Amino acid sequence: MYILLIEPYDTGSHAVWMRGYQQHSQHRVDILSLEGQFWQWRLLGGVVTLAERFLALEEKPDVIIASDMLDVSTFRALTRTDIPIALYFHENQLTYPRGPRQKLRNHYAFINYVSALAADHVYFNSEYHQNVFLQELPRLLNHFPDHKNLHTIDEIARKSSVLLVGMDLQRYDTHRPISSRKGSPLIMWNHRWDYDKNPVPFLKALIRLAEEGLDFEVVLAGENVRQQPTEFIEAREILGEQIIHYGYVESFADYARLLWAADVIVSTAKQDFFGISMVEGIYCGCYPLLANRLNYPYLIPEMHRPAHLFDKDAALTFKLREYLQHPRPAPSDLHEFVVQFDWRVQAAHYDATFHMLI
Repeated sequence: MYILLIEPYDTGSHAVWMRGYQQHSQHRVDILSLEGQFWQWRLLGGVVTLAERFLALEEKPDVIIASDMLDVSTFRALTRTDIPIALYFHENQLTYPRGPRQKLRNHYAFINYVSALAADHVYFNSEYHQNVFLQELPRLLNHFPDHKNLHTIDEIARKSSVLLVGMDLQRYDTHRPISSRKGSPLIMWNHRWDYDKNPVPFLKALIRLAEEGLDFEVVLAGENVRQQPTEFIEAREILGEQIIHYGYVESFADYARLLWAADVIVSTAKQDFFGISMVEGIYCGCYPLLANRLNYPYLIPEMHRPAHLFDKDAALTFKLREYLQHPRPAPSDLHEFVVQFDWRVQAAHYDATFHMLI
């Protein structure tokens, strides 16, 4: 079978997901994409360029898998194609927290809505994501004055299902150290430095614990998307030499080594439709501390959730303090639980799932 992946925003987790599946699939998988920049323009106008390039292909695929950044309804109109098209939601614009630079919020959300309507099938990267998308659709449609077409929500729900994120987790094994790291407990942040990842409670907890005299070191990794990440700059000034790494890690090998070295990994995010960075940390043996929201509970076996999830910022400070006073390894079954997301497990499931679209 010949599968074409269409991605208007070819960067970050979207790019890694596509090429991971391409590498591990038993089918022929090609990619049609645009540069990963100007995301708002990609969502609005990328479809025109991609439709032109699709029409120029000498061989047409058996099935198309489009990312949520593609306006599927416009793509079908411009190409007149009758090839089955499935839509894969990495994220969505209905429930994504609105940023200070974002415009036309409902317009972007409406593109996601009509794309889901136009697709033959809709996949979500987590059960949490599918639920919040379908729950938010009535609010979006009720925003408009008439002909709200609320009945179409059931139509989208009937053709929707969950297709968990595939990840190449085994590549981290190459960089696993022979012996355990010695020294102060190492706490790691490995998320984008932006508003939706909500770094302030995490950094405040670190500063509070440092003021209490607790011994620990910190890795502040992740991509900085702002000119002045004020809270990170302030934390760096206060924590000083306790921070052993500050900023984006360019090399995968260096990033993997930091994950294996870290003792604790934390997320206080307001938005995370799956939690790739947390799965990476759990796979590498980190002790996870996660906000009890979003998809995070589904990344932890139920019996371990009370120890690893927190409801309030104060609870994060408490759990970090308790860990630093009594360091211990993460339970081994956390690692085993996230192995299910490796492409060596997921790729065959993807292949069979996409074959049913024909």
